[in-house]
Amino acid sequence: MQSSVPPPSSRRARYDEDIVLRFNVTSADEAEALAEATAVLFLDIWGSNDGWVDIRLAKDMVSPLLGLLPSSLQRSHAPLIYDLTRAISQSYPSSVTKDQSSQVSHGGHAFTHDLRTSIGTTENPFFSDYQPLSVIVPWMKLLGALFPSHVTIFSIGLSSEGREIPAFRLGVHPTNRQEPDTPRKTVIISGGSHAREWISVSTVNYMAYSLITTYGKSQMVTKLLERFDWVFIPTLNVDGYVYTWEHDRLWRKNRQDTSLSFCRGIDLDRNFGFHWDGSLKGNPCSESFPGESAFQAVESRRLADWAKNETDNNNVAFVGFLDFHSYSQQILYPYSYSCGNIPPSLENLEELAIGLAKAIRISTGEQYGITSACEGTVSLQNGKRSVHPRMETGGGSALDWFYHEMGVRYAYQIKLRDTGSYGFLLPKENIIPTGEEAFHAIEYFGRFLESGIPFTDDEIPAVEVNRSAQDEAKRVLPDHQQMPEPTAATKVSSNDGESTGLAGREGDVGSTNWELKRRRRRRR
Repeated sequence: MQSSVPPPSSRRARYDEDIVLRFNVTSADEAEALAEATAVLFLDIWGSNDGWVDIRLAKDMVSPLLGLLPSSLQRSHAPLIYDLTRAISQSYPSSVTKDQSSQVSHGGHAFTHDLRTSIGTTENPFFSDYQPLSVIVPWMKLLGALFPSHVTIFSIGLSSEGREIPAFRLGVHPTNRQEPDTPRKTVIISGGSHAREWISVSTVNYMAYSLITTYGKSQMVTKLLERFDWVFIPTLNVDGYVYTWEHDRLWRKNRQDTSLSFCRGIDLDRNFGFHWDGSLKGNPCSESFPGESAFQAVESRRLADWAKNETDNNNVAFVGFLDFHSYSQQILYPYSYSCGNIPPSLENLEELAIGLAKAIRISTGEQYGITSACEGTVSLQNGKRSVHPRMETGGGSALDWFYHEMGVRYAYQIKLRDTGSYGFLLPKENIIPTGEEAFHAIEYFGRFLESGIPFTDDEIPAVEVNRSAQDEAKRVLPDHQQMPEPTAATKVSSNDGESTGLAGREGDVGSTNWELKRRRRRRR
């Protein structure tokens, strides 16, 4: 018998008076004023993209915030989510059995394992909804037990609260011992650095599952697992992820103690050692608190130590790093800390990023933008593209550390669905479509690493999109999440293709080369 199990009252009460506002940013002055105001008021910046910034705040903080902003910004905002408590409640699994509910709340394994091997459908129950850590871990172990020929389950270390940080290693090693033992080329794919970004956890699991179950059936996947090892870390921030299920759906940081007992947690993606920015070290209450020193966050240090040990002692050569986040549908390349320095392999980074975006677009129809991780909001002024400062510090990111310190040539941060209608509270109907587009992106990624030659249009893997799921994911929003009609500031301009950052439309001749040339002209 099914029984609806809503989140406990402690989850609902915390955001009763909170809303999410979208500000349309049209100038550098507006972007700077908004950044300063949010820092002063310790507001939660959800995301930003072409011309918009989403901010969560208490309703009684709206007037103080507007009082710090220029009149143009005071007039250019609208509610994105104005019943946040209801939106949060709807993001949890809506219906589980009473026995499952009891097991989940006590850390048990509430899941009926079903490993049907068809992907891109709703047949596998694991991807029909978001799953807690107590379900993810035994599911991973089961996959390891069922597919020992090419799957290993391991831990990269313990979290600050003593939980194992689980990971998949997928790969088939050559058995010819007469060949020289060269370093094993390895790709790291991680998710869940920010606890509330549930879609990143589900997507990393979906990609791992898809590779596991199509090995030996797909010639391309088989070749990729023979040529490379693929390490999937579904949720680096295990403590924070558990906390989002048990206490606070919108928790972002880890659960580590800080100098303020009432403000716990460090932002894992601001605590790596390359250009770590301690400017916020006096504000442990900030959602982007980078810690009081680089690698103070236990989970960030565990990942870095594990990676170094792999290269120093285990004959591993990391050739790719993909860090999945949400939201805004962007593919970001180094550097994050500053736009002042250009990465040495910029043209290669851009070329592969454009291919990834195109693989996504052909597989599911979704548009992903491409830009440097240092860039903030983007707007058009008199037909010219203008890039504004980031709303928060970009130093200490895993993206930059793996690219610069570990020498990973192809490192990206990929921000998944959507572009703001739901933000971090993406409905479960998006799990499979998002997983599909990410899976085909990493197929493209692996092919590019193998040959250095991008796919042609007819070689990019395409799937039969589950239109019913797509339509459901794009249905009319419920009243509590109605999004205002786009204004001129939020619409994507088509003038010269300047604001999209995409690799042209499907069928464009030479779109990739055209985009690369345009970007190079822009930097001169």
